Amino acid sequence: MSMKIEELYDLYRQHPVVTTDSRRTPRGSMFFALKGDRFDGNQYALGALEAGCAVAVVDDPRVAVDKRFVVVDDVLQTLQQLGHYHREQMPGKMIIQVTGTNGKTTTKELIAAVLSQVAPVQWTQGNLNNHIGVPLTLLTLEDDNGFGIIETGANHPGEIAMLADIVDPDMGLITNVGRAHLEGFGSFEGVKKTKGELYDYIRRENRIGIFLNASEPDLVEMARDLPAVRYGLTGAEGAEIWGEVVECNPFVKFRYRQEHVGWQVVQTRLIGAYNIHNLMAAVCVGMQFGVPFSLISKALADYQPTNNRSEFRDTGRNRLVIDAYNANPTSMAAALDNFRQIQAPRKMMILGDMRELGADSAQEHQRVVDRAREVGAEQVWLVGDNFAHTETDFRLFPDVEAVKEELRQHPLENYTLLIKGSNGTKLFQLPDFL
Repeated sequence: MSMKIEELYDLYRQHPVVTTDSRRTPRGSMFFALKGDRFDGNQYALGALEAGCAVAVVDDPRVAVDKRFVVVDDVLQTLQQLGHYHREQMPGKMIIQVTGTNGKTTTKELIAAVLSQVAPVQWTQGNLNNHIGVPLTLLTLEDDNGFGIIETGANHPGEIAMLADIVDPDMGLITNVGRAHLEGFGSFEGVKKTKGELYDYIRRENRIGIFLNASEPDLVEMARDLPAVRYGLTGAEGAEIWGEVVECNPFVKFRYRQEHVGWQVVQTRLIGAYNIHNLMAAVCVGMQFGVPFSLISKALADYQPTNNRSEFRDTGRNRLVIDAYNANPTSMAAALDNFRQIQAPRKMMILGDMRELGADSAQEHQRVVDRAREVGAEQVWLVGDNFAHTETDFRLFPDVEAVKEELRQHPLENYTLLIKGSNGTKLFQLPDFL
């Protein structure tokens, strides 16, 4: 990079809005010309400037026709360096990095809701949790106080280590380790090793410590000698605060307590008993930073989930439990177990394929089919090619379009339905037909 990061940072301070999409060009912003498999952002840089951007960062010198262009060796690497550099200018802001197989987005949002009761909080919006989204998130941080909650995802080894280097977290939280992205990680041990890269960073850089789910034996083993604030289910060894589900009908009511302090009972708007771990993570973080229990409970009771993550919707014809953002063997098992607990006269499930499971795919899909038989649903529809190769007498559909056509021809009424599948199966389109 011909321009030093300090010089580029001065430009960023003058133009503190960053975009990587030439269709979104706020006036005075900086455009970073990223490359993808099917596009080259360099080709859109001039258009972005003409549409309102003030600066374009490119790595193809041929497109740099005037002083508004900054030519670097690698635009993505520069974006990551700039995000990291901006974070380093904020030593007074408490940065918490969140990762895990399941629940990391909900946990991040619950933590943000709790901490927002007492201090300014910025956090990852939507699912901007990868090598591009993380530096973009860091570049939205303002002021040198309060909290930054940075979500990081991974589907191959080394990714969390790379993201931790960019984020430089003060504290870390791994929600859990489960069987997901096995194609990229190679095995469950690969999942543990990759998620554990966050613990490795905290340990190596001698950061403050971690928030540890003491009810997850794998995490306890991985954390070993790390300074940890522990939370867990009632009876979890070493937990400083613990909780338990009171009921799910269909929303989770739970209670939590600290030693020598009475139970706090919270009625949430979350679907799924598995959310107890996400809720307790937020309780623990809030407790650590001095949020009164009354405000912790208020924040968790008020939180409204969105984006098809454990969302409940009454359409007037049916009651829907929508969990169609992602699916892997661990989250699918949790969703089925939770749906079994919900009391309803007529239950039905529409389950979509789980993606990125590699050689384990056939076995894991068969396990879901076998588990689905135990739920007690009146009907079960399976969607996708992976389920098509299982041994089952459930109804099979090749894709979501076939399901939509069936629902047009034969509308469903008076069911409580679970809709669960990987985002790629597009089951999130179904609520409009139910």
